[in-house]
Amino acid sequence: SVCFLRLVEMSSLRELFPPIETFDQGFLTVDDGNHKLYYEQSGNPEGKPVVVLHGGPGGGSSPKYRQFFDPKVWRIVIYDQRGAGKSEPFACLKNNTTGHLVEDTEALRIHLGIEKWVVFGGSWGSTLSLAYAQKYPERTKALVLRGIFTLRRSELIWFYQDGASHMFPDAWEKYLEPIPVVERHDMMSAYYRRLTGDDEEEKIKCARAWTYWEMATSCLIVNAEKLAAVDDDKFTVAFARIESHYFVHGGFFEEDAQIINRADILKDSPGSIIQGRYDLVCPARSAWDLHKKWPRSELHIIPDAGHTCFEPGIQDGLIKAVEKYADL
Repeated sequence: SVCFLRLVEMSSLRELFPPIETFDQGFLTVDDGNHKLYYEQSGNPEGKPVVVLHGGPGGGSSPKYRQFFDPKVWRIVIYDQRGAGKSEPFACLKNNTTGHLVEDTEALRIHLGIEKWVVFGGSWGSTLSLAYAQKYPERTKALVLRGIFTLRRSELIWFYQDGASHMFPDAWEKYLEPIPVVERHDMMSAYYRRLTGDDEEEKIKCARAWTYWEMATSCLIVNAEKLAAVDDDKFTVAFARIESHYFVHGGFFEEDAQIINRADILKDSPGSIIQGRYDLVCPARSAWDLHKKWPRSELHIIPDAGHTCFEPGIQDGLIKAVEKYADL
């Protein structure tokens, strides 16, 4: 089913739950000791399990993600993917592919003794959620997804080469600045070379420019809090390095549209897709294409939202979608 939500009064939209602390934190060692993944649990230790897969790749998790869930109902599992957030080593690209992250997610489920869980993710988190569910459908109770991203070449070209640039020409100029004109025919590769090079000053300059472009275009109205992330060099380096690493390698998928082409694997899995109508980072076309190939999905298009999960309409849709699966 497709739901085109009407504009509603702000007062009727669901708010985040109050902030909560974790009841468990730790590191899971994977890849023969090459990576240590930070994970945490919050909410009800006896509650319904849900795993939150953050965006980027390389974006890391946030304590605010806990607030999408009723802490009396849910056992909330959040972890930082390889190279991101508190995971070690920082910004590491070695053995850092979609396949590795899928297996990390499954290893964490086993480590925590969880039989099945709801999988929650947005943007790159939706990619990883779908890849995980397609590999382990028997472990996936349901999917709650936002801002669908499947790493098709057309999606990457739209945002990083020619597409969104027409909507934000001012921010696009800042994205172009670090790259010589002769290399601008392939911006992702030009950035990747610098973000993986030995010139630390160049690396930080490019990481800031790459991150600014995404943060400037993530909200329906440009958000100063999002732009402040550009000042955190540790965040920007991990974010830009890992994103560009995945993007120049096509997500390490076997085929360009693998996530959508394999959506039939989800035929027995329910799911909700929350999609901003004016999402310039992950345009609605991908959500639409996925929904058509996934019969048990519900698509909710939010008419006054962009990309980020904290825009009021998207936040409201995600909280309601989570509640829908509390009885599974």
